[in-house]
Amino acid sequence: MTDTVPACYNVSIVNPNQFWKIDKVLKTELPILAIQVAFVAVLSRLFSIIYKPLHQTRLISQISVGFLLTPPLLGRFTTIFEFIFPVNGVVNVEVLSHIGLIYYAFLSGLEMNLNTILNVNKKAASIAIAGIVFPILVAPCLYALFRNVYGHVMMFPLEESKNNAYILWTLILTVTGFPVVAHTLSELKLLYTGLGKAALTAAMIGDTYGWILFTLFVPFSINGKRAIYTVLSTITFVVVCIFVVRPLIQWFIDRKEDKDEWNDNQLLFIIMGVLACSCISDFLGAHAIVGAFVFGLILPHGKFAELVMSISDDFVSGFLVPLFFTGTGMRLMLIAIFSQESWPFIVVIILLLCALKILSTLFVTFFFGMRIRDGLTLGLILNNKGTMALIMLNIAWDRTIFSIPTYSVITSAVLLMTIVVSPVINAIYKPRQIFEQNKLKTIQKLRVDAELRFIACVHNTRQAASMISIIECFNATRVSPLHIFALYLVELTGRAAALVAAHIGKPRSQLGEQNLTRSQEELESIHNTFDALGEAYDAVRVETLNVVSAYTTIHEDIYHSADENRTSLILLPFHKQLGLEGTLEVTSVAYKDINQNVMQGAPCSVGIFVDRDFGLVPKMNLHIRVVFVGGPDDREALAIAWRMAGRSGTKLSVVRILLLGEAAKVDASVHDEAQGILSAVIDTDRQKELDEEYISTFRLTAVNNSDSISYSEIDVHSGEDIPVVLNEIEKLGCDIYIVGQGNCRNSKVFSNLMEWCECLELGVIGDILVSNNFGSRSSVLVVQQYGYGGMAFGNNLNQKATNKGTFESIV
Repeated sequence: MTDTVPACYNVSIVNPNQFWKIDKVLKTELPILAIQVAFVAVLSRLFSIIYKPLHQTRLISQISVGFLLTPPLLGRFTTIFEFIFPVNGVVNVEVLSHIGLIYYAFLSGLEMNLNTILNVNKKAASIAIAGIVFPILVAPCLYALFRNVYGHVMMFPLEESKNNAYILWTLILTVTGFPVVAHTLSELKLLYTGLGKAALTAAMIGDTYGWILFTLFVPFSINGKRAIYTVLSTITFVVVCIFVVRPLIQWFIDRKEDKDEWNDNQLLFIIMGVLACSCISDFLGAHAIVGAFVFGLILPHGKFAELVMSISDDFVSGFLVPLFFTGTGMRLMLIAIFSQESWPFIVVIILLLCALKILSTLFVTFFFGMRIRDGLTLGLILNNKGTMALIMLNIAWDRTIFSIPTYSVITSAVLLMTIVVSPVINAIYKPRQIFEQNKLKTIQKLRVDAELRFIACVHNTRQAASMISIIECFNATRVSPLHIFALYLVELTGRAAALVAAHIGKPRSQLGEQNLTRSQEELESIHNTFDALGEAYDAVRVETLNVVSAYTTIHEDIYHSADENRTSLILLPFHKQLGLEGTLEVTSVAYKDINQNVMQGAPCSVGIFVDRDFGLVPKMNLHIRVVFVGGPDDREALAIAWRMAGRSGTKLSVVRILLLGEAAKVDASVHDEAQGILSAVIDTDRQKELDEEYISTFRLTAVNNSDSISYSEIDVHSGEDIPVVLNEIEKLGCDIYIVGQGNCRNSKVFSNLMEWCECLELGVIGDILVSNNFGSRSSVLVVQQYGYGGMAFGNNLNQKATNKGTFESIV
């Protein structure tokens, strides 16, 4: 750039070695570098916390740190800036940031799913290609318009060479950041909707095409006419890596995995290949990240990829890469835009740059019959820019291809594209909208001849087998078939893009046996388990899906899956499983939190299944017992049991507990605190009428016409009688209890007992039946009906530890 001033500083040489001359590193270089890394890492985490409500990516947080150091802000204070980034510390931080960039490109190649790219559908490919072709055609026109509008300014002159600027300007607008898209979809809980899957696949294809365009065209902006030799040699290098190096590395890694002989030295030997490939691509005239990306692409995916990412991702993404992105923010000088009289026209040009990919996506989605709102949302998502765009901006700055105004305009457009995505989508798409009430979202209101659709959530293969044992009891017939959506819940612990790429669009026939990660092995096993169910019953359809999300928000993904698939029931596994001694033992406390979160706002009815070796029970001689107290949850439980009773060989016993005297008192506090606990105030008398009506229909239709269905009533006068009555019922024996959670009973007795429950999500009856002290060997299905507000889990959670012993003594 014409106004660039070289910075010089003295270096004291203390090492007499002719090859490596340097000052005392530990005394002069390392402290400065440590301050720079700490400053960037801490502030980027702070900005991440600030931006979290807006669902912004870490990339925006890291760029914000650099922008904070620009002259309008902290950059005005020379003392502060020179303390953090002194002249003699620039070279070291630049080297370290570029090493981080190289390893980041390597991880990007490692998380790419080639199977999805090679087996892509027409729709996703068309959207991705349109998002590249349209900007290529229109972007040069906008660049020429910008030059004419900006004019000739002495303070910030434009670049003289237009051809190289044309190339990089156009390429920056065509690329899509796949990792950024995956993060955005995950934050907005759109990842497992139809729109989210289309966006994710299109983003992966677009990112791949972006790497191809980067490899083919960026050398021309760097090396000019000689770039043709760079391109040809780089293509040769890529072919050799794929067809020669890849088989050798595959053989070596497979042999080590079979023998489980990995150690740090051997892993370091593999990782050093990143720097070797980067050096080769840099020597050939391409950018160093091309070699790193290709090396990551040719390495075997699966267990090895998971091992490498688990070791290097935190250090690379948390400490090294932020240094590079911070530099991008430091170069952003908005004064070059707003100091001109024509700045309103420049702002219009920035907005037009942001609209290119959106318009192209809208055009393509229109021909595929998608709604305008979905097309607009898809265009916004694919407009996310990632590392590739920032790398090209960095090249354009270092090679003086872009002037300060051009750099500021295109950088502002890139940041604006990425920043506005989440807020705008929340405004137009409303992914967290309240689900509208629908009678089909409960089993009780479902027509007898309607298809029963429900979600079965599992965390492992054992829970999948457990779910199948209860699903088989739902009496699937040709008149009323079952459509099951099996959700394998995977915790998001590392890079969102890596986990998502490993689980989306992968045909089962292409999964290797030795190279699968633990979660992929579980998914394959769960898939086979549920497929066997679908093959065994003609009236059962099964779809196995997976959800990759943080456990704290995974319930929202379950909500959207249930709403999109129009399900009537969500089946959840209990957080305890049967141990060797015959007692229930905690599997994971996180599972309990997930169940409670799902019950608070599910868009349909919810069931929690407590399995006590229910799979060993012969289904041709099944005995179901319903403990009916009253309320919507109990009616839903009876509706499920009634449906199961239609299966041949099934015996149903309904025991109704009638609350009399003191036990019949209404809990007035429920009405007083209704705004904080329930979505609508439940009228006790109305509920009693509904209970009587439903029980009468059940007795008239079912009990009087079937010898395998029985009904009885037991009077209860106080809270102390309930455990006694349940003990008497247990002596009669059964294979499974189906009970209501009882959130809407409005009974003072049950409200008092609820304070002593260990597992609030099961309700009073369910918690007693599941307690190890109760001594039952029967499985339990606890049901919550949709439409009356979810269960509220508040201060009682803190009381359960102190009250547990007293409650067990009551039982």
